[in-house]
Amino acid sequence: MKKNFRRGGTGIGRLIWRIIRLAFVLFFGITILWVLLYRFVNPPVTWLMISRGFEQKAEGKPWKIDKQWVDIDSISENMKRAAVAAEDARFLDHYGFDFKAMERAFEKNAKGKKLSGGSTISQQTAKNVFLWEGRSYIRKGFEAYFTMLIEVCWSKKRIMEVYLNVIEMGDGIYGVEAASQYYYHKHASELTRSQSAAIASIFPDPRKWSPLNPNARVIHKQYFIKKNMRRLGPLDF
Repeated sequence: MKKNFRRGGTGIGRLIWRIIRLAFVLFFGITILWVLLYRFVNPPVTWLMISRGFEQKAEGKPWKIDKQWVDIDSISENMKRAAVAAEDARFLDHYGFDFKAMERAFEKNAKGKKLSGGSTISQQTAKNVFLWEGRSYIRKGFEAYFTMLIEVCWSKKRIMEVYLNVIEMGDGIYGVEAASQYYYHKHASELTRSQSAAIASIFPDPRKWSPLNPNARVIHKQYFIKKNMRRLGPLDF
């Protein structure tokens, strides 16, 4: 009886281990293929867009996802520089994570100031394209994983292209082309330095802030962004 019980227990253990291994193989296989697919295929929609749509319906507003994909070479150089100046000055130098920025954010948060994440453009792209909204450690772990994947599988140029086409830039407005048309009635290739800085200044809270009617904080961010844009070297993607 004891011998049979042990054999049964060992059999169950092996089955569980096989299921776990299969789950890991499927997870890594699917996610790697997903990232490789988006290296060539433009993401049609993101979890954020869908969740925002449901939030709009819950608030009695019409479902709105205003987005127009535009090639990276058709985006104003001013807008690319503004995004880097605003969000990730070391974008071309790191491999997905800016540990100095993360350290500064940690120190700032420890002092009880407004929470700051220190996320890079690569991290934000991974979060926006592949993940849901949230601040849990599990989601942060997935964010780090997808960040490493896109840094390995995509070029910096592709990361910037996807980032500027999916980022939230207003209530139901996603991507630089939709934002450019909505705020300035022009193509993304025509954005001026000031207009690009104004759009980039609302990235932290695009549903509350406006590039056209900026509050004091947004005006300060615009000044900061334009100052950093002058300091940036060439963006050699």
